[in-house]
Amino acid sequence: MRKHLALVLAGLFVAATAVTAVAADYDRYERGPRGGSPGEYAPPPPPRGEQVPPPRHALYGQPYFFAHLGIFDPNDDADGLRGYDSGSTFDVGFGSRVGPMFAFEGSFGAHGSDDGSKEARVAPMTIGGRFIIPNPFIEPYVGAGLGLYFSSLDEAPTPVFSGIDDTSSDFGGYLSAGLDMWLNQRVALNFEGKYHFVEPSFQTNAGNDVDVNLGGWAVNLGVRVAF
Repeated sequence: MRKHLALVLAGLFVAATAVTAVAADYDRYERGPRGGSPGEYAPPPPPRGEQVPPPRHALYGQPYFFAHLGIFDPNDDADGLRGYDSGSTFDVGFGSRVGPMFAFEGSFGAHGSDDGSKEARVAPMTIGGRFIIPNPFIEPYVGAGLGLYFSSLDEAPTPVFSGIDDTSSDFGGYLSAGLDMWLNQRVALNFEGKYHFVEPSFQTNAGNDVDVNLGGWAVNLGVRVAF
């Protein structure tokens, strides 16, 4: 019995000696096996510089919906809306960001202005694009577009003017600038300024045609939602 116990103890001692020798010959945390090339098993070096935060904006190619409410400031031209007060504006639309710096979109909206009994209303339906400066959180952009502008003008007769009560459909366009403040990959708050260019022709109550500049600034706050 003692002979068997002695053999077991001897075997355990030999195994422990072998494990100690292997452990001494291999530093798994820093140098690797002795005799190997320096740095063969070294951990990768830390990254240089600060890591760029992941983008929070909508993924490229992902469609989005947007909506705006704001103030319309009419032009002050003599053949336009001189004397008219600021009015309200809104628009809704859909778009798609086709690349890091460009998006296509289409929209429909309306804006108007009054001057006492005078009323001017415009409803643009446009297609355009935006050039974007990419950023993970706040993205400035500029845009432009063309479309069909449905307008109406109602001005009561005066002693020197027969008055207008007419509608018109004309091609027009816009230039815009704004920025998106992304809350996550689907939702952004939006601030935008947009100038509309449209000069429809109306018929006066006396039967004369007159061109009236109905352009002006629309300053909007809104939201952009990707889906």
